[in-house]
Amino acid sequence: MSDTISFRLNDKPVRLNVDANRVFLWILRTDLGLTGAKFGCGEGHCGACTVLVDKVAVRSCLLTARDVRNKEVVTIEGLAKDGQLHPLQKAFVEHDAVQCGFCTPGIILSAYSLLNATPHPSREQIMQGMDEMLCRCGAHTRIIDAIQTAAAEMKGAR
Repeated sequence: MSDTISFRLNDKPVRLNVDANRVFLWILRTDLGLTGAKFGCGEGHCGACTVLVDKVAVRSCLLTARDVRNKEVVTIEGLAKDGQLHPLQKAFVEHDAVQCGFCTPGIILSAYSLLNATPHPSREQIMQGMDEMLCRCGAHTRIIDAIQTAAAEMKGAR
């Protein structure tokens, strides 16, 4: 059954007529052409489909259109502002924490959520906070280093 769903996506209002039970990942990728969120496991385990909903990292493969109604959604495409990469994105490039890039958008958005909750995390807190993100390339150490660098640059500013 089609329903009208309104939400903000990457700082812009969106209004869609879609099945309210449609998986949000497919709305992003198919309907809206935003392919940063990837289909990995389809069960919320790997994190490749992670987006921010009201600044909290969530797995878009587990969300429906109904779940984002009247919410603020940010995808990796919306993290940069005014042509400037977000400090997390810059740090991932600087630390070569991007190998194949498949999981990187989800990891960056999860790190953003982590830094919102814990602006100055210890290495252990980063490891715990990112534990449920699956990087198949094994760039884990560089990812942790990049998050530490971004946290220092952001100094609590989000």
